[in-house]
Amino acid sequence: MEQQWVNDEAPLIYSFNTGVGMFKDQRLLVADMAEHQTRVISAHATGVGEPFPTEVVRAMMLLRANAFASNFSGPSPEVVGRLLQFLNLQVHPIVPSQGSVGASGDLAPLAHLAAAVAGLPQAQVELHGQQMGAAEAASEVGLEPRIELRAKDASALINGTTASLAVAVLATADARRLLKAADVALTMSLEAMRGELAAFEPPIHIARPHPGQARTARNVLRVAAESARCSAPAREVRFPAELRAPGELPAPRVQDVYSLRCAPQVHGPVSDALDYVERVLGIEINSATDNPLIFEDGDGYRAISGGNFHGQYIAQTMDLLALAVADLASISERRLARLLDPAMSYGLPRNLATGRPGLNTGFVNVQCTASALVMENRGLSTAGSVDSIPGKGNAEDHVSNSAWCARKARVVVGNSEHVVAGELLCAAQALSLVEPLMVDHPLGRGTQAALDAIRARVPAALDGDRWFQTDMGEVLDLVRTSGVVNAAEEAVGALE
Repeated sequence: MEQQWVNDEAPLIYSFNTGVGMFKDQRLLVADMAEHQTRVISAHATGVGEPFPTEVVRAMMLLRANAFASNFSGPSPEVVGRLLQFLNLQVHPIVPSQGSVGASGDLAPLAHLAAAVAGLPQAQVELHGQQMGAAEAASEVGLEPRIELRAKDASALINGTTASLAVAVLATADARRLLKAADVALTMSLEAMRGELAAFEPPIHIARPHPGQARTARNVLRVAAESARCSAPAREVRFPAELRAPGELPAPRVQDVYSLRCAPQVHGPVSDALDYVERVLGIEINSATDNPLIFEDGDGYRAISGGNFHGQYIAQTMDLLALAVADLASISERRLARLLDPAMSYGLPRNLATGRPGLNTGFVNVQCTASALVMENRGLSTAGSVDSIPGKGNAEDHVSNSAWCARKARVVVGNSEHVVAGELLCAAQALSLVEPLMVDHPLGRGTQAALDAIRARVPAALDGDRWFQTDMGEVLDLVRTSGVVNAAEEAVGALE
């Protein structure tokens, strides 16, 4: 490659022997190539805002190295090795999270990453919990403090949608895990309110054969396996706040409200959306996204300028993810709200409170927090992928906004984890409050296992109010570590 291109008479190849952006037609002399690498990185390191979390930075390094493995980007081997060394030695560049428009890649965040990898004096990293200069950290872990970048190294490092992709991959993995937790929460709420399981039976979902809808229905029936709680005899037991006289039979249930009965039709689209998102991201993970790309051509090589750095695939899938997960949280919050109102829960204690009413308030403000997060999600679900502001003298006349789309999608997923955790907490409280009354009507095996997993961390609030934020945090951790889902799966087999 060097014999073919590294001379001052070689054809112009963008960012290899030319400037970048509007300077694409300005020849770069071989003598200036090394200096150009650091200047390009410095000029693009314009990120602002809070740094990305460590897990995002680690994902960025891994994904960038994997993109180079496609062998179309042309970085020097030292650059690829340095990325992997930083990853393995836990040298984590400080990368500001704002400043990318998702076209020509995530230039600003990747420039900060590239500066750390190269050991530029301005670059900062985190090592063993301490922030320090990148060169100092490299020396401390036994690496050369600085590496010399060669032609194409800078553009290979900063050109590509790797920051957007890193956030997107993590958000999607969290969303897939959350969906299973939401199916368990749905089942616990259904059993707490002694709902009907008929709406989850196969004939309904064969009649409208969306794969995700059927998956949720199967998950509910699996978690509720051998339940006697969702039955007419169980409904004859009078709950503490139920508005019927002792001995009076309840009215026939016939069918439940939408947040219970239509849950497969709401959770299901989330599942199907995740299938699509995962397919797109799977392609992105194994793609070369810088510019130009280099291909073998007979006995030599050919550099082709294209647009694989454009992040529209990521932007649109992250808008879809945000929209789908926001509605998952919305229906979860509605079930949570029903658990707190005796008129809607078929007689569960108001606010799921214990002790003296008035002195104790119960779990009502868990629902307020959930509703605040649901409203925040609605704003964050506004599509970002249709927004575009031209830049670089209109050379970038259409951009994807993928970095923002991914960042807001991850916030939506995080908010929704809190909402589903709130539903699990309140459904567990409801089940514990009526447990003495329902000894003859056992829960489903998966539901009981999920309840036991929660109770192993959070005792039932049977003596009045306490610091509920602690309880919320414990259940949130069970959602994020799949503790509740794992317990249910151990009892009834894998959920889909």
